[in-house]
Amino acid sequence: MSQAPRSGLAAVSSALLAMSRHLEVRDVLKTIVASARELLDAQYAALGVPDDHGGFAQFVVDGVSDHQWKAIGPLPRQHGILAAMLQDAKVERLADVRKDPRFEGWPSAHPDMSDFLGLPIRDGDEVIGALFLANKNCPKPEGSCGFTAEDEELLGILAQHAAIALTNARLYERSRELTIAEERSRLAHELHDAVSQKLFSLRLTAQAATALVDRDPARAKGEMHQVAVLAAEAADELRAAVVELRPAALDEDGLVATLRTQIQVLDRAHTARVTFAGRGVKALPSAQEEALLRVAQEALHNALRHSEGEHVDVTLDRRGGGAVLRITDDGSGFDPKAVRRAGRHLGLVSMRDRASGVGGTLTVESAPGKGTVIEMEVPGG
Repeated sequence: MSQAPRSGLAAVSSALLAMSRHLEVRDVLKTIVASARELLDAQYAALGVPDDHGGFAQFVVDGVSDHQWKAIGPLPRQHGILAAMLQDAKVERLADVRKDPRFEGWPSAHPDMSDFLGLPIRDGDEVIGALFLANKNCPKPEGSCGFTAEDEELLGILAQHAAIALTNARLYERSRELTIAEERSRLAHELHDAVSQKLFSLRLTAQAATALVDRDPARAKGEMHQVAVLAAEAADELRAAVVELRPAALDEDGLVATLRTQIQVLDRAHTARVTFAGRGVKALPSAQEEALLRVAQEALHNALRHSEGEHVDVTLDRRGGGAVLRITDDGSGFDPKAVRRAGRHLGLVSMRDRASGVGGTLTVESAPGKGTVIEMEVPGG
C-alpha cells in the first residue's frame, strides 16, 4: 500500500476524532472548518448554518484573521453560490468563483478567492449548513481548479460526519436546556407542596387559636406559639428553595468574577466582540447580585441574537453604596414604544420586574439604527 492513502486516512481520522471531542455547537463548527481547511490544504474555509430569514444563524471561518473578519463587516446573506448550495443541495466545484454567473461580489475587505469547493451539510433531507473552501494551495494552470474529484469525495465524507457531530451537539444543548427546565419544574413542585402544607397547617392552627381566645386563653396562647413555629418553617422552606435556584457561581466567585467568566465564553462563541469591565464594586446583597446577573444575561441574549451588532460592552460600576450595570451594543436598535405596542417585549418586562424587585431601576435607550443601552441601578444593602 502506498504512503499517500495512509496519510490521507490518518488525516480524516484525526479530523473526525477532533469533531467528536466537542459538545458545544460553536466548538463543533470551528473544529469542522479547521479540519476541512487542513485536510484539503486550502487557504480559506467557512461554514454557515442558515436561519429562516435569508441570513445565517452562525457563520464560522478559518484562514481569516480577527482583524480581517471585523473589517469585512456583517455576516453574509444567503445569495449567489451560498444560496445555490443551500437551495439545490448539490456540490459546487469551480475554477474561479468570480467568473460564475451567480457570483454577486463581496465586501472590499474580503480576501480575494479564485478556485472554490463547496457542498451542503445534510441531516436526511434537511440542509443544516454549507461547507466551502477556497484557494487550494497548489500550482494551478490558468482557468483550472486546484480542487480535485478526490478532494470533493473527501470533503463529502467530512460533511457526513459533520452533520452527525452538529446534530449531536444540538441535541446535547437541547437536552441541557430541558434538564434545567425539568429541574426548575421539580423545585417549583416541591416548593409548592412543602410550603402549601405549612401554610395549610398554619391557617388551621390560627383558626383554632381564634376559637379558643375567649374560653381557653392558655390553650389559645399555645396555638399561637405553634403558628409562629409553622410560619418560621415556611420561611425556611422558601429560603432553601431560593438558595438552590441561585446560580452556584455567584456564591463561589461573586458577581464580578461570574459576569467576567460568562462574558469571556460569549466572546469566544459569537462573532461580535463582547467585553466586560468591573470597577470598584463591593459585595452586594445576594438578591441584588442575582438580579443584576439575570438582567445582564437577558440583555446579552437580546444583543447577540437580535441586534446584529459588532460590539457589546458590559460595565459594572460602583455608584454610592450600590452599583450600576450597563449593557451597550452598536447594533440595529429598536423603538421601545413600537416593541411594546406589538406585544414583543424582548425581555424588558422581566428585566424591569427584576430591577424593581430589589429596589432598583432599569432604563432602556434605543432607536432604529442607533444601537441599544440598557442600564440597571441598585442601591446598597
